[in-house]
Amino acid sequence: MSLGEKIRNIREDKDLSQREMAKLIPMNQSNYSKIERDIQEPSIGQLRRICQILSIDPRYLLDLADIELISAEDLKILKDAKEFIRKHK
Repeated sequence: MSLGEKIRNIREDKDLSQREMAKLIPMNQSNYSKIERDIQEPSIGQLRRICQILSIDPRYLLDLADIELISAEDLKILKDAKEFIRKHK
């Protein structure tokens, strides 16, 4: 499913019109329609606002759900390794 299809489906599930979405973003309704039809990609700011309005994770829209994020434990290990290297230079 494309980015525009995902946005449209969620918007429709939330009973919002394209006009209402465009007003909330804010942007021109015809340009918003182009996003849903995959003619135009949203800017980072527009994408952020769409995610806020629809209460969705941008990773879902961008097909990044399968990307493993660095965990807090991984960050601690990296910090400890950096500190160890600093002390033993």
